[in-house]
Amino acid sequence: MPVLFKPLVRELRGTRKQMMNKVHIVPEARIPLPCEKVFEGQEQMQTPWVNLPIELLVVIIQRVEASATSWPSRKDVVACAGVCRSWREVVGEVVRTAEQCGLITFPFSLKQPGPMEHPIQCFVKRDRFLLTYRLYLGLSPGECCKLILPALSGDGCKLLLVARKIRRPTCIDFTISLAADDFSRASSNYVGKLRSNFLGTKFTIYDSQPRDDAPKQISPRVVAEDHAIASISYELSVLRARGPRKMHCIMHFINATALQEGATPTHKAFTKYLDDPPDHLLVSEKQVHHTVLGSNDSHLEVRRTFMKSEDQLILKNKAPRWHEQLQCWCLNFKGRVTVSSVKNFQLVAAMEPFHDVPALEQEKVILQFGKIAKDVFTMDYRYPLSAFQAFAISLSSFDTIPVCD
Repeated sequence: MPVLFKPLVRELRGTRKQMMNKVHIVPEARIPLPCEKVFEGQEQMQTPWVNLPIELLVVIIQRVEASATSWPSRKDVVACAGVCRSWREVVGEVVRTAEQCGLITFPFSLKQPGPMEHPIQCFVKRDRFLLTYRLYLGLSPGECCKLILPALSGDGCKLLLVARKIRRPTCIDFTISLAADDFSRASSNYVGKLRSNFLGTKFTIYDSQPRDDAPKQISPRVVAEDHAIASISYELSVLRARGPRKMHCIMHFINATALQEGATPTHKAFTKYLDDPPDHLLVSEKQVHHTVLGSNDSHLEVRRTFMKSEDQLILKNKAPRWHEQLQCWCLNFKGRVTVSSVKNFQLVAAMEPFHDVPALEQEKVILQFGKIAKDVFTMDYRYPLSAFQAFAISLSSFDTIPVCD
């Protein structure tokens, strides 16, 4: 049998030598950019889809949007946006934002405000060994019993964000990413971070995306600066007075008038986000690191850096009531929290009389976070917070704060 293969091997070697001696002339052409590279035959495959009549294309996208009301079927909408530019433009016109429909579709939906009428329900899974925190979309109260199963990322559970806790000599960072295995600041998966001070009583939320008028990143090898969007403070309890944690969140670029009755919606069309980066922040990490994490009057200094203090939205934790029979502090989580924990909290707006916000609106819970099982927590948020902001605020409760308990 080996003898029969010898002529074939000699023939293949001769063919290889002939190919090496030939001079191949390549036609002169412009080298395509990485975003313009296509696989061989891809253009022929896309041609019939690109040339669809716009009226028919709108009907197709509308039917896909109406049928995909949850994950994993929601990925069909994302696939339609990736066919070509004309499909992406139609998807941008048909698909509504998270504020309008309460659905998270694209990665930039994580930085859009949630709906006004009802909260978006999520849950957080903590890994004590890897020091990671995964934010999933989904989890109704009836699904709590399924959390004991190892497969948390099955049908109905969409991974949104992942955070990794990094201990530093003077602070603690929670790096937030879109991927569970990529936390590099130079990566496109990097979303932002949460940084604490030395005592763990003050935190700053940084966003990786600047505003449209901010200086653009020139080289992809240069790591861009983060931009501060919010600060969180926990009230010190040096004398160990009995009571839950007291926290305040100052959203530097969310106006308090957003909660006024008849306020103008903040959502944009998806086409704006597909073509341009979303509006966020201009203040860099270097500008606020010493003020937010330094003196006791840090929040007053930060307010002057961003906007007028009376215009900023301030959130505070809802005061629980003391239950005499249970001998504990209680809050009504409407079945979304089942285990008592010092990390459980609800945030409401802290409004002044001149803000002219109805009392009923001030009582609405904007963000609630609580424990339902070992290392599993629910997180529900609504307008005007985004999933990224709500997740960062919730991460602050995981840091060890002995002087605040």
